[in-house]
Amino acid sequence: MKACPNDCIHCSAPSRQGQILESSLVKSALSQALDMGSYLITFDGGEPMLRHDLPELVSSVDARAVAASFTSGYHLSAERARELKQAGLYAVRISIDSPREEEHDRIRGRAGAYGDALSGVKNALEAGLLVDLFMVTSPHNIDLLEEAFSLASDLGVHELSLYEIVAVGRWATHESEVLSDGDVLRLEGFHKDKNRSEGPRVTALPYLLGPEMFGCFAGRRWIHVDGDGEALPCAYMPLSFGNIKDKSLKEIWKDMTSYQWFQGRCSCQMREPKFREAHRDILEK
Repeated sequence: MKACPNDCIHCSAPSRQGQILESSLVKSALSQALDMGSYLITFDGGEPMLRHDLPELVSSVDARAVAASFTSGYHLSAERARELKQAGLYAVRISIDSPREEEHDRIRGRAGAYGDALSGVKNALEAGLLVDLFMVTSPHNIDLLEEAFSLASDLGVHELSLYEIVAVGRWATHESEVLSDGDVLRLEGFHKDKNRSEGPRVTALPYLLGPEMFGCFAGRRWIHVDGDGEALPCAYMPLSFGNIKDKSLKEIWKDMTSYQWFQGRCSCQMREPKFREAHRDILEK
């Protein structure tokens, strides 16, 4: 779904019209994904906690896959956390933009967003869910890695994941305000250093999804279905390969994985000037 209580300055999908895919469509896509061999199903948004049928959707993910969810922590009450755990949810990724409350709320465009995140962490942990504190790194918070790790440790979460800001959506005009190659190397060092010590596991995705490791999963191992039903290579790449209302997931996946830009191992294509130039008309919509 696209509905969200926040108004993030870096939102990759700034259209928050409240679109909600029908439960039957979501369940059909889930069933198709499982039959195709998917082993991780993640409920994303917008804010997925706004879906009243979320526990029902989670319960439709059978033993062939792990069910997880991204959330800002909004409406992740103790009761909702228990419902999701009972429905079969394994993990939640709770996003923060800064370990500092005032800055997090500023970026989210809403006072109280930081409190929602911390409350969501507490409720999820008490419900027995695996909890991952998820921070999108940018030139504005790259110097706060140690503070983010300390926050994750103090909260008692299981993981701290670090992604990278992408020049798309509201951030599309900020192509110069993304991570440099030096920043990615810095994340690699942080990943290796912290995983040798006590505390939450650290996952620096720009390092792990780089060409020297696993390569970017967009269009190769990932498929993202948005609140309108459009199937994208990932949430940060507004390049649709069809709508699940009109095409089967199998057809969409065949077209996506055969696309010329998704052949071979590479880093995030949205960081590549050649890819962005070739798709400039789509990215500027």
